Amino acid sequence: MPEALERLLKRDRAITAAGLLVLCALAWAFILTGAGLGMSAREMTTFSLFPHQAAAAVGPAMPDMPGMDMSAMAMDVAAPPPAWSSTRLALIVAMWWAMMIAMMSPSAAPTILLFARVHRHAVAQGQIPGRRAPTGAFAAGYLLTWLGFSLAAVALQWALGRAGLISDMGSQSRWLSGAVLIGAGLYQLSPLKQTCLAHCRAPADFLSAHWRPGASGALRLGLRHGVYCVGCCWMLMALLFVGGVMNLAWIAALAVLVLAEKLFPAGRWIGLVCGAVLVGWGVATLLV
Repeated sequence: MPEALERLLKRDRAITAAGLLVLCALAWAFILTGAGLGMSAREMTTFSLFPHQAAAAVGPAMPDMPGMDMSAMAMDVAAPPPAWSSTRLALIVAMWWAMMIAMMSPSAAPTILLFARVHRHAVAQGQIPGRRAPTGAFAAGYLLTWLGFSLAAVALQWALGRAGLISDMGSQSRWLSGAVLIGAGLYQLSPLKQTCLAHCRAPADFLSAHWRPGASGALRLGLRHGVYCVGCCWMLMALLFVGGVMNLAWIAALAVLVLAEKLFPAGRWIGLVCGAVLVGWGVATLLV
C-alpha cells in the first residue's frame, strides 16, 4: 500500500491536470444547463444574439388565447429579471464563479502545473521538507480570488439591473455598451494591463519571485497569482454585461482571447489589437 501511494504521488502533475480538466468540464456543464436560473445558456444566447427572431418564434409556438397579446408575451422574455431572492442570488454567484473557472482554468493550468513541478524538484533537492506538493492549496487560492471577483460582479449586475441598464440578455443602453467597450479597449492598452499580463505570461519568474513554502504559503501564492490574473482580465469580463452574462458566444470568445493572450507567443500583440478593435467598436456603438 505505501508503494502504491508513492507511485500515485509521483504522478501528482498528471492528477492535477486531470483535476483541472474535470473542474473545467463541470463548470461548463453548469453553465450550459443554465445554472439553475430557469433558462438554458443556449436559449439565453439565442435571445441575446437574435432577440427579434427569438421573440417572434415564441408567439407562433403558443396557442392563441382570447385577450392575450402574444407579441407582448414574447417580448417579456427580454424583460429585466425579477427581484432577487436569496436562492437566486446564490445561483447567480455560482454562475459567475463557474464562468470564471471555465474561462480562466485553461490559461492558469500551466502555472499550477509548474508549481507542482517546482515543489517536487525542491523536495528532491532537500531544499524543503515533505513529499507532496500543496498544489490544491495553490489552486484554491487562485479560485478564491475569482470568487471575490464574482461577488463584485454580482453586486454590479444587481445595481445595473435595478437601474434598467441591463437584463439577462445583455445591455439595454447603447451608452453603457459603448462605455464598457471603450473602457475595456483602453484598459487593454494600459500599462497596468501589460504589467499584470507579463506576470501571467511568465509563471517561472512569478514563482521564483514570490515563492512561499508549505500549504499556507501555497495558498497565499495562489491568491497573489489570482490577483494578477484578475488585474489582467477584469475589464474583459465586464464585456459580459454588454453581450449577455450567459451568452455562450461571448463566453467562448473571451475564453479563447484570454488563453491566446497568456499562452501564445504573440499574445501581447493579440491583446493590443483586441484593445484597438474594442475602442473602435465602442465608438461606433455610440455614434450609430
